[in-house]
Amino acid sequence: MPTPTYVLITPARNEAEYIELTLRSVVTQTVRPVRWIIVSDGSTDDTNKIVSRYAAEHTWIELVRMPVRRERNFARKVHAFNAGYAKLENVPYEMIGSLDADISFDDEYFSYLLNKLAEDTLLGLVGTPFVESGQTYDYRFTNIEHVSGACQLFRRRCFEEIGGYLPSEGGGIDLIAVLKSRMKGWKTRTFTEKVCLHHRRMGSGQGSAFSTCFKYGVKDYALGCHPLWEAFRACYQMTRRPYILGGLLLGSGYIWSLICHVERTIPREVMYFRRREQMQRLSQLFAGRWYASQPLAGGVGNSSAGPA
Repeated sequence: MPTPTYVLITPARNEAEYIELTLRSVVTQTVRPVRWIIVSDGSTDDTNKIVSRYAAEHTWIELVRMPVRRERNFARKVHAFNAGYAKLENVPYEMIGSLDADISFDDEYFSYLLNKLAEDTLLGLVGTPFVESGQTYDYRFTNIEHVSGACQLFRRRCFEEIGGYLPSEGGGIDLIAVLKSRMKGWKTRTFTEKVCLHHRRMGSGQGSAFSTCFKYGVKDYALGCHPLWEAFRACYQMTRRPYILGGLLLGSGYIWSLICHVERTIPREVMYFRRREQMQRLSQLFAGRWYASQPLAGGVGNSSAGPA
């Protein structure tokens, strides 16, 4: 079975500390992408310099520079991604991947994912778990159908059918893409036989662990979590650091958003689809069937923030 062709797009902003790890990982792949567009979103560090050095050595790597912008929100990542996507208009390929600029992986990483897509034509989106600070999600209890935004590899037709990424200022970009893919009838899957290493700690720019828990509750509301699901998620969070208080803050963020009518950043039809899935998983949980059920601690703060 021939290995499908693929392209990659990497939005990057001030990633000089980690992007060379990503560059090395892709350059050493046994199956390289047809094109890799790295979009520097107004970087002011050495990101452009590092990428330019690799682009000079590899003609399939291209650096796209965007102007410096003052606003800081998750929609900006989609705008950067789309700037790279526009460069692929006349490039033939079968799969398209969104790759963060702060991860690394082994030489067979994309070969493995491409073969999974080739084996099952109903698969529209695949990925692997990421390891951060030596830890990853426990996939006995995690929704195996969610695909982390650290690296999402789409079948081209699936990506086009969902209309690409939704520029949501509040985050959840990867989550919305996964849900829309399943709404279109595609299968989505995280394959746990491989992992990628995530080098920038998630939530590192969001403040203390306490404020992060509250913000996750706000984002859970904005991204349409069912109230009953959120209640169980808050209880689960109480068993994790920061113990007790983390779950209380998570629930408080959700309730505060409900009272204040915080604007939802997820399309209504996607929210209803997500809630139906959450209730199905809770029903399976109560029935004693652990069908890849979500750990109620997974965050949804940004493009690579965890299970749905």
